Amino acid sequence: MPKSSRIRHFRGLIGAALFATTALVPIMAHTAAVNPVTYFTDHLGYKLSVIPNASNDGFNTRLDLTLPKTDLPEGAWALYFGSVSPLDLIGDTAFDLTHINGDNYKLTPRAGVTLTPGETYSVTWAGHSPSEYLAMPNAYIVADGAPPVTIAASRTKFDPATGLEYLPFVTPITDEATTRKGPQDATQWLTPERAFVQNASREVAQAKPDIIILPTPVAAKHLDGQPLDLGKGIALKLTGLTIPDIKAALDASHLKLVASGVPVEITINDGKPESYHLLAQNGKIVITAADAAGAAYAVESLSQQAAFEHNRLKPIEISDAPRFGFRGLHIDLARNFHSKTFILNTIDQMAEYKLNRLHLHLGDDEGWRLAINGLPELTDIGSRRCHDLKEEACLLPQLGAGPQGSKIVDGYLTRADYIEIIRSANARHIEVIPSFDMPGHSRAAVRSMEARYRRLMAEGKPEAANEFRLQDPADKTVYDSIQHYNDNTLNVCIPSTYHFIETVIDDIRAMHTEAGVPLKIYHIGADETAGAWTDSPACQALVRAKGLDPAHMTPYFITQVSQMLGQKGIEPAGWSDGMGHVKPEEMPKQVQSNSWGGLFSGGVAEAYRQANRGWDIVMSTPEVLYLDMPYAPDPKERGMDWASRSTDLFKVFAFMPENLGANASLMTDIQAHGQTILDSEPLEAGRKITGMQGQLWSEGVRADSIADYMFYPRVLALAERAWHTATWEPAYVAGKSYRYGDRQVDGQALLADWQGFNDRLTPRLAELDREKVAYRLPPPGARVTGGIFEANLAYGDLKIQYRTQGGKWLTYHDAVEVKGPIETRSVAPDGQRYSRIVTVK
Repeated sequence: MPKSSRIRHFRGLIGAALFATTALVPIMAHTAAVNPVTYFTDHLGYKLSVIPNASNDGFNTRLDLTLPKTDLPEGAWALYFGSVSPLDLIGDTAFDLTHINGDNYKLTPRAGVTLTPGETYSVTWAGHSPSEYLAMPNAYIVADGAPPVTIAASRTKFDPATGLEYLPFVTPITDEATTRKGPQDATQWLTPERAFVQNASREVAQAKPDIIILPTPVAAKHLDGQPLDLGKGIALKLTGLTIPDIKAALDASHLKLVASGVPVEITINDGKPESYHLLAQNGKIVITAADAAGAAYAVESLSQQAAFEHNRLKPIEISDAPRFGFRGLHIDLARNFHSKTFILNTIDQMAEYKLNRLHLHLGDDEGWRLAINGLPELTDIGSRRCHDLKEEACLLPQLGAGPQGSKIVDGYLTRADYIEIIRSANARHIEVIPSFDMPGHSRAAVRSMEARYRRLMAEGKPEAANEFRLQDPADKTVYDSIQHYNDNTLNVCIPSTYHFIETVIDDIRAMHTEAGVPLKIYHIGADETAGAWTDSPACQALVRAKGLDPAHMTPYFITQVSQMLGQKGIEPAGWSDGMGHVKPEEMPKQVQSNSWGGLFSGGVAEAYRQANRGWDIVMSTPEVLYLDMPYAPDPKERGMDWASRSTDLFKVFAFMPENLGANASLMTDIQAHGQTILDSEPLEAGRKITGMQGQLWSEGVRADSIADYMFYPRVLALAERAWHTATWEPAYVAGKSYRYGDRQVDGQALLADWQGFNDRLTPRLAELDREKVAYRLPPPGARVTGGIFEANLAYGDLKIQYRTQGGKWLTYHDAVEVKGPIETRSVAPDGQRYSRIVTVK
């Protein structure tokens, strides 16, 4: 289920590696004596550019291939690359384009064409991407008699100043018109000048807060009395809990346990789950918590405040409890793998900001990322990508993986890894929710089980070969999935599919049992299914036998799997589009739906409709909570953009998850137009939203550092909204509608709250530096007026530097006289990293 890859509205830049074929075409002979293919790929020019179309009313994409002047490979060759959007060639070209599958494409010289060394040949297709980061890297050449070799010019590089990956083969985009997707699109680049105005409009002159805990407690105040010297350590006295209940919080804190330290009494008592009360006064600290999680959160709040006050803690009283019982993050490991270390570090950050659900997306078209007993092909093949036409050893090299795959984007969690993650999360009061998307988005599983089938058939074991097969071999249906696969959907009508699913669930359940943490929720995906069974004899027979609707077989599948889970005491979860088609009376009593419908495209009604079923509704709104969307509309900001062109920190902070329509007062749609949201299907009395989850889909996230960049600091704003209800949020009133700019949200109170959050953010950024989290540093807003340079920041009280182009970096303090274009950047608190540079003319 790729929200982040629903690119129906996006036709764009291409990119990377994909796989091979036998239809290769001749090229002029080479003169090199050694390894001509490597010489060819090392010297082949490879450049992508956005260009105006023929009628000058839109843009196309052009790939320029500049052949080496000498040493071309002998025989036939082809070039493989990737594109997450469909491609249609336009104009005359020396190449033929073939769509292999998914994002895999192939270029071959046309029959009879002789290519001349040293010449540049261009291939152009309709449409473009407004970002320099949506292209796929690692295109490669396959030539007769030689292994595939990556084109050197198509590789990624990393900027030493920012630490971020970039694509040197993409020509910088300089025409602002490229950001607009059609004549009605009012989106503008967030230039430094516009950013300066926007930043200034959100600033409020007010005293800086003296309590800096994030997320914001329900109530907190300083008291009279002498500071408590926590530098001497703390001495614990526990009632109703043990040290292991809070050990992770203590280990992550700035507090040390010392027998002679400040007395800290922690007692478990009745109260709202995860709540706590803390009183620090008269030389001691008394904490009362509803449970172990509340006690751990009290320790985390104490640690934040104590560190801010340099361990001279002023007397303080805090009363706190969460807004939602479900406060989650979702990490897509399937598209591009992320390391166990990254996951464990993310769990640490979640605990710091009181997030308590980790949704691991472990299976999709592009990869299967968890070892399952008895099904080794799932990881032997499904976790690897390489140039293998038959997919006997690996999957196709999707999403820029390259012909030999990549140690960074390939991989899987062993059983020991997963158990370690469960235990680490549980120690921090975080529940792990595994997810393998089904019945669509299942290509990795399908191809892996087909490889298993072929292996066992070759061994003369037909019964074993068919035991876990996921396709009806007689199914002649032709379909095209949302990511343009023609073979990515489980057949929902054959018993072996359900046997496979139950085997996977039972093994994951066994891992949770071994970890000492029961599996409570399993996410089945259930969205974006292509409906690949219309010509399946197995489905035709099932339809006849059970009187089913052949056009709506996905609800049948969801119901079957949900009932299977319910019988095992596991709550089924799924994405709201698929879950919305089932009959509630056929589902288990407890069901979770991740609501990812667009705010301006029916998502509000969908969320409330499913809440009225009595389900647990977790807001996963793509315009705000898909953290793979770009921070700003700028060609140098990475991220998918089908749901949002701009998801900045303020937008996440200002989201109203319990009054969804009210977001129309503050937020524009994807084309920067204000809209009205009607409450056409109101929440019934007693029904409510039960949680929030931030999603990181990984199609373009090829490194853990990029995942950090996309997550932080937006995760802190997500945690704030999931834990704390702001006073400026209007209460939900059934039937009430909102329109952009209607002032039904208290703008002054919002900005004052934002300023307080922003002030409290700076020490958290310094803490992220210490923990080596590669969060996004904001490029300055800046302008030059009458020769005077001014700069500000969207968030964080960080140092700003500036220089004339090519000059020495200077620290910005206040408006200063300058000459010529000025480059400017922000600096991390530890001075080790910088934002991307922006230029003011």
